[in-house]
Amino acid sequence: MAEIVSLKEAVASLVHDGDYVVLEGFTHLIPFAAGHEIIRQGRRGLTVARMTPDLIYDQLIGMGCVRKLVFSWGGNPGVGSLHRLRDAVEQGWPQPLEIEEHSHSGMANAYAAGAANLPFAVLRGYRGTDLPRVNPAIREIACPFTGEMLAAVPAIRPDVAIIHAQKADRRGNVLLWGILGVQKEAVLAAKRAIVTVEEIVDRLDAPANGCVLPRWVVSAVCLVPGGARPAYAQGYYKRDNGFYKAWDAIAREREGFLAWMQHHVLDSADFAEFERRLKVANG
Repeated sequence: MAEIVSLKEAVASLVHDGDYVVLEGFTHLIPFAAGHEIIRQGRRGLTVARMTPDLIYDQLIGMGCVRKLVFSWGGNPGVGSLHRLRDAVEQGWPQPLEIEEHSHSGMANAYAAGAANLPFAVLRGYRGTDLPRVNPAIREIACPFTGEMLAAVPAIRPDVAIIHAQKADRRGNVLLWGILGVQKEAVLAAKRAIVTVEEIVDRLDAPANGCVLPRWVVSAVCLVPGGARPAYAQGYYKRDNGFYKAWDAIAREREGFLAWMQHHVLDSADFAEFERRLKVANG
């Protein structure tokens, strides 16, 4: 049952070393603030999953929080590589990173299977591809009705799912809208769920394409305005394309990356202070 608490409290009580954690969001509503709090609190040995890991996963990996990454595409959208991800895979810095690569359809089906409390997902998407050669988690299975050979992948059942949304009410029910990825499925598949929101209101008025997560599937709701930046939040603010471009240079070298993270994230008490420091740095 959802409690309305600070993000610092939520991460301290719900995210533990060695946990399987997903921070989901698709093009918008990406939980940057929550990722920063995980880094601040020094979590280690995490297995993390996301269909499209981008800058916040680059930061988590570069700061030594992550042991394994489960993903279907990784990069700096519209810019290029994630340099901290590449460094971890290619050079083992700051520590070796185990990777498990899937297709988008494989990941989406794995989340849906987890949400349905099923052990695995079945799909045709991997037939004729090279992914099964490099990912032993992709198996073949015969349809019991037709004998057709299909692909099976294990369900994603994380310890903690973290998402960002536009609104929650004072009881902890959550509303999100716009482009929806697998946020709903991630929350339903997880043992515990943290949702950061732009605002807390008395009443949720859901638009036609909105998704409401009831309070009994959420562990903690945290008020964090701007908590998806530099990504965008539909109806609240636009994507900060300049930050994505700037990140390429920030993350390219280890020393520069560490200095930036120390000043902007580790030395900030919370996400609001991070944004103030970033504004000062950008003039």
